[in-house]
Amino acid sequence: MTNAQPVSGERFASRRSAVYSSNGIVSTTQPLASMAGVRILMQGGNAFDAAVAASAVMNVTEPMTNGIGGDMFSLNYIADSGKVTALNGSGGAPLKATLKQYQAHGHTTMPQLGIMAVTVPGTVDGWSSLLDAHGALTLGQVLQPAIELATEGFPVGEMTARAWQSVGPRIKDCPDALRVYWPNGRALRPGEIFRNPRLAHSLRLIADQGRDGFYLGELAEKIVRCSDEQNGLFTLQDFAAHTSAWEEPITADYGGYRVYECPPNGQGIAALMALNIVKGFDLKSMGHLSADSLHVLIEAMKIAFADAKEYVADPRMAEVPIAGLLSESYACERRKLIDMKRAAPENLPGTPLPGSDTEYHSVVDRWGNACSFICSNYMGIGSGLVAGDTGIALQNRGALFELNPKHRNVIAPGKRPYHTIIPALSLPLSGDKPYRVVSFGVMGGFMQPQGHMQVHCNVADYGLNPQEALDAPRFRVDGGAAVGIEPGVPAAVRDELASRGHALTVSNWWTPAFGRGQVVAVEREHGAVVAGSEPRSDGSAIGW
Repeated sequence: MTNAQPVSGERFASRRSAVYSSNGIVSTTQPLASMAGVRILMQGGNAFDAAVAASAVMNVTEPMTNGIGGDMFSLNYIADSGKVTALNGSGGAPLKATLKQYQAHGHTTMPQLGIMAVTVPGTVDGWSSLLDAHGALTLGQVLQPAIELATEGFPVGEMTARAWQSVGPRIKDCPDALRVYWPNGRALRPGEIFRNPRLAHSLRLIADQGRDGFYLGELAEKIVRCSDEQNGLFTLQDFAAHTSAWEEPITADYGGYRVYECPPNGQGIAALMALNIVKGFDLKSMGHLSADSLHVLIEAMKIAFADAKEYVADPRMAEVPIAGLLSESYACERRKLIDMKRAAPENLPGTPLPGSDTEYHSVVDRWGNACSFICSNYMGIGSGLVAGDTGIALQNRGALFELNPKHRNVIAPGKRPYHTIIPALSLPLSGDKPYRVVSFGVMGGFMQPQGHMQVHCNVADYGLNPQEALDAPRFRVDGGAAVGIEPGVPAAVRDELASRGHALTVSNWWTPAFGRGQVVAVEREHGAVVAGSEPRSDGSAIGW
């Protein structure tokens, strides 16, 4: 295929072909994880079994982005009933985590590293809850591929090796972390074999004892011991009290599809608010990658981010007006802020933190079930701490709390923080759409809702297939008028956007800063499963 830039308004020409299969597809950012999911499908497992298997392998093969020391969310399409369920597998702050405690530790803003940024890891309970509700196999069965890879080792991928370079400064003060994730005093290199027997042992405990092996046994005790050594706030009660939450998905209708996201404390509502604003414009007639269409998308995203920053919090402990934020009347009011001739720098207070320290994968099985799954340690390898000899890197998700006592997202005991990680899923509103279900996600900090919006518009407005929708050039709202943009956007379009006041920074082709996504869909006409995998990562979509 040609490497030439597309002409604005024309159909985008992908550099890779989509993957088709009859019996299901697993699409992840790591081929070994995709293969592990396919292995589970071939053993009779369904999409939810395969999703957990792939997640566990990603913990082994991309330990700086995700793992059992972090959190997860999933959206789950049950083909028999047509129902979509949402699982919130995020953990809360320690029960001793009061605002006064943080002030007593000398913090005026939330720490980014160390034990005071750690929240209860929710991934393992999320795995167990997902399999209990929708799985066909046991947790022990689906963890076997990950245990084997952690024990026997695997060759590190090229993009993973690049990400590994950033780990050193974050773990320099934790000997247990350096011992596991900075062997020989350096990062792993492409093709180098990495083994993690400590993590393998932890995974075996979970496989043998289930979620209680993490929250009520040896692993919880070692995490609490690590906390005590670091003057942290955790107790065993924090782990014993943790549970995942089944929640009602939130939705917005756009382009003939109903788009599903998990509700707050996740930021999926930002993608839906942006789509509701964009719905008032005829994006299709403006043309793909045109100045007008990109201007609308950028401005809508800035407005949605402003609302998310103000309102997203744990709805169990703060007032989050979800229905109002997603109402048509609110979208109409917010839409009035868009001036087609000028970028509005004031709509987005603060600056998002772009990043790709998360893993997302998507699975559709032979029965048409779909699992849109995401897991994260938040920044890099998380807090920079590994709990003793467990091999478990602890997330720093608490960094997203506020220490402003008047903010909805202020830290409080047991409270879940604002969460960046979000899976997505869409279903057609009528029978004339090409796909019966689209399971998708784009990982990477605050890039995620903007990635969701762009990928969905690529499918719904411009008719791109899953691979084309991922390959198409993206923008990234960075705060105020600042916008990162990929060079695949035509130069004339970039010039026009700059003339409207967008402060553009052009990046290299396909860098992880623009997110890493996966899309798996079921075709309406033939019932085939079709998928795309992110070219900005080491990943692949594999079917059987």
